[in-house]
Amino acid sequence: MTSALEDWGVVGAGGAGFPIEVKLRAKADLVIVNAAECEPLLHKDKELVLHESRAMLAGLRTAMERVGASRAVVGIKEKYEEVIRVLAPQIPGDVTIQPLRDTYPAGDEFVLVYDVTGRVIPPGGLPLDVGALVNNVETLVNLGHARPVTHKYLTVAGAVARPCTLRVPLGISLGEVVTAAGGATVPRWSMLVGGAMMGRLASGPDEPVTKTTGGVLVLADNHALVARYRAPWRAIERIGRSACDQCSFCTELCPRYLLGHPIEPHRAMRALGFGLDKDPNIVGTLSCCECNLCSLFSCPEALDPKNVCVHDKAVVRARGLKWPGDASSVRPHSLFEERRIPMRRLVLRLGLKAFRNIGPLVDAELRPSRVVLLLKQHAGAPSLPVVRAGERVQAGDLVAQRPEGSLGAHIHASIAGRVASTEDAVVIEA
Repeated sequence: MTSALEDWGVVGAGGAGFPIEVKLRAKADLVIVNAAECEPLLHKDKELVLHESRAMLAGLRTAMERVGASRAVVGIKEKYEEVIRVLAPQIPGDVTIQPLRDTYPAGDEFVLVYDVTGRVIPPGGLPLDVGALVNNVETLVNLGHARPVTHKYLTVAGAVARPCTLRVPLGISLGEVVTAAGGATVPRWSMLVGGAMMGRLASGPDEPVTKTTGGVLVLADNHALVARYRAPWRAIERIGRSACDQCSFCTELCPRYLLGHPIEPHRAMRALGFGLDKDPNIVGTLSCCECNLCSLFSCPEALDPKNVCVHDKAVVRARGLKWPGDASSVRPHSLFEERRIPMRRLVLRLGLKAFRNIGPLVDAELRPSRVVLLLKQHAGAPSLPVVRAGERVQAGDLVAQRPEGSLGAHIHASIAGRVASTEDAVVIEA
């Protein structure tokens, strides 16, 4: 089975794209399906549970058998009553449904594992440390289909005529995806890839869809979120050093801090003015999950503690520093439940209330004339092309493979056509 999993090129579809055949070599008592999907306006995972439940459950069974799990839990927000009602009769006796509160970040795997098991993953640890393995819905759907991954599900939301969830060929351009959702409803617009909270600004409409593209949020160029994501590090550092008044709201609402982890974003802000060496507790930034609550919700001065923590994490890792504490002493904050951030408040804070919060799965077959299959769209090393310019390929054919002895994933053609280039990506023209 391991070689088959590798042949299909299945990677984590909701995060860094970790190869599934490597992840399933572990042993765990429990498999958790992450269907929380807490990014505002995104609906892809909920729609897949509703319309691809058979494939998801088949993939879940494969994962359980591979890791030796005796039970599984599907974590999905309690507000999706229809989805839960459709799924409940289909699940076997060793699988249960865990309704989740409509808060952010319910989909953070540390928060999800705590909600499901009551156990806290130790700082710097993994779900496996508490006997659990977490997989995204689409990852399990791809696993359940048992075939090469050639397409991606994603929600197109925000300033578009028809917010929806689409199944698109890998390598299609983001501009074509927006067009399939009816096009932008504003004259000048930008795209956040991945979501409002943990996404990034797209390089432009020609940027290709990859195996980890979970959503496209279209916003007017003058939207406050676009300005926040465009801010350069030099400005973030300069303003943060002079403006932070150490109110500590960023820390008090940090989900990892509330789980008992040694992260205090206000200390990272303080260290901007005094230097890392002056505050040994800065090593706690290793626990930052980059959920962006501190920057986009908590801070009353619109500062950017998240990017400060991300910067500091790189410094701490470069110095080889480790958190010196005792994991057994980690306990959730007494106000953990009370300080969860309701999605309705987050949507208001982000300036997204005006957009329709829908994303139905649309049965639309997109036929791009050209796809650009990036050689690195997963964790690990870039894939190596196994085709040459001028060759003809069929959808599903292997076009790039994992380097021998390295972490990575195979890549397959998403359309039939002629290979135009293999220099920086495998480009196929229909």
